[in-house]
Amino acid sequence: MRLGSDVLFDRQLLRGRTIGLVSNPASVDAQLRHVIARAEADEVRIGALFGPQHGFRSDLQENMIESPHERDQRRGVPIYSLYSDTREPTSEMLAGLDALVIDLQDVGTRIYTYIYTMANCLRAARKAGLPVVVCDRPNPIGGLAVEGPVLEPGFESFVGLYPVPMRHGMTIGELARLFNEHFGIGAKLEVIAMQGWTRNLFADQTGLPWVLPSPNMPTLDTATVYPGSVLLEGTNVSEGRGTNRPFELVGAPWADPEAVAAALNGRGLPGVRFRPARFEPTHHKHAGRACGGFQIHVTDRLAFRPVETGVAVIEVMRTESGGAFRWSDPPYEYETEKPPIDILYGSRALRDGLESGGTAADLVRTWTPGLEAFRETRAKFLQY
Repeated sequence: MRLGSDVLFDRQLLRGRTIGLVSNPASVDAQLRHVIARAEADEVRIGALFGPQHGFRSDLQENMIESPHERDQRRGVPIYSLYSDTREPTSEMLAGLDALVIDLQDVGTRIYTYIYTMANCLRAARKAGLPVVVCDRPNPIGGLAVEGPVLEPGFESFVGLYPVPMRHGMTIGELARLFNEHFGIGAKLEVIAMQGWTRNLFADQTGLPWVLPSPNMPTLDTATVYPGSVLLEGTNVSEGRGTNRPFELVGAPWADPEAVAAALNGRGLPGVRFRPARFEPTHHKHAGRACGGFQIHVTDRLAFRPVETGVAVIEVMRTESGGAFRWSDPPYEYETEKPPIDILYGSRALRDGLESGGTAADLVRTWTPGLEAFRETRAKFLQY
């Protein structure tokens, strides 16, 4: 298969022009050539570089750590951070450019901030009258399954700007068109489609190398569970940051591994098993403390429902905590008032539902109307 960037440079669509480039270390092709090298080989001038969360070099491990603006010494051009006090390019940053090119690897989950960096770039480019080119890339967890709650009005944030479900089943190029056309950004946008990608493919079926899209996304296994276990960021339960299996290892100092794993395995959730485990994070939540919990083992990724699983994990960890479970307090991803779990889930429904005695199964049943409406909208923007 061929990436959008392959098509872009093979057709020499930008030769002789000066571009701004939004990318990070995962912006490579099948031969591990970075998009910057591809552009320069095609005689495209780099006028400015832009980096998303974790930095242009993806060297900042923690979330919610801003990266500074800097300068690329080799090319003598600025590197602007779009995860700082400036999350939307300014007119000064875009001055002198002929186009803004975005080549970022998304992971198929609503809360992943790269897609909102893209939305902000579209918004800024519209104001500047600058065309935007998005080089499409595969959704690493496939483009068929759609799952989870749709974000409700009033809960917009940098981890959710639009009413999209947690697992959206779209590529970054398809999302660009959805944001730009359906949600009314209105930039001059061209999406360079891939060739040879089909919606049933996971990342390991594409023939492309896996380069960490972000520091805590080390493997496809991580991306597969992420749409659900990322919800743990809104709690005091460790989501495995600070281990070599982030988002797969889950635990807390108070948890009994055998008890929580047995409670989850007893639910018969499809495509997944929970293995009792103990671990000690080196950083982030409970750093240096022994945590009891489990590892999430996906046994059938087509049957696996990550968001339903993540909600069940929170329910069980809360029930089995003996009162030690807590929802995290703000701030979280530039939101200073709403609880993090609410902006992650996209509404108060998860927190209110569990606190009033509801179950994960009750919550899952509420997703159907929103998902049906989203699928109808989504169908208009699918390119593959």
